[in-house]
Amino acid sequence: MAVVEVSIVPLGSSSPSVSKYVKKALEVLRKEKIKFSLSAMGTILEDKSLDKVLKVVVKMHRAVLDGKEVKRVVTSIRIDERVDKHLSIEGKLKAVKND
Repeated sequence: MAVVEVSIVPLGSSSPSVSKYVKKALEVLRKEKIKFSLSAMGTILEDKSLDKVLKVVVKMHRAVLDGKEVKRVVTSIRIDERVDKHLSIEGKLKAVKND
């Protein structure tokens, strides 16, 4: 199971606001029907397949890069993958809250 945090930052747009680009990335997530949790600084994705998650991240990255306004996008990814037991967004949060 893989839990992946992704942060996609468009560079060189006409405004310091990035919400419209975040919306483009979220459209990809909704189409792909992958489990995700949006936070103020990034998005966390969860799936059984790390390969699937990474393919979705590439689609998100390209969705923000597509168009005329943004000429550069920097995407940061953090991957947590476990093979010894089930891993989930909720489980990671619960483990911290219960300790």
